[in-house]
Order: sequence, then structure tokens, then C-alpha cells
Amino acid sequence: MFEYEIHKLNQAELIRRADEERRALQVRRARRSAKNDPEGQVSTRGRFEHAA
Repeated sequence: MFEYEIHKLNQAELIRRADEERRALQVRRARRSAKNDPEGQVSTRGRFEHAA
């Protein structure tokens, strides 16, 4: 019985770690896509910069 309990604890720990890594990956992907999002960036060079 003791080995079964240890096995269940290890299994729960592995599941917890996998969930944590999955969430970290999602955060990295979200940050990367927000960083590369053209709608979120404002250009300092305007279209009428050399008009006059």
C-alpha cells in the first residue's frame, strides 16, 4: 500500500510540473506574439515626414 501512495504522489507531482511548464510556454508565446503584433506598435516615422 505504501508503494502505491508514493506512486500516486509522484504522479500528481509530474502532472503539476507539466501544467506549470505548459502555462509558462503559453505565456512566452503570448508575449512573443504581442511583441511582434504590428497593431500594437506606433511608428515614429510618419507617412508625411518629407511633405514640405
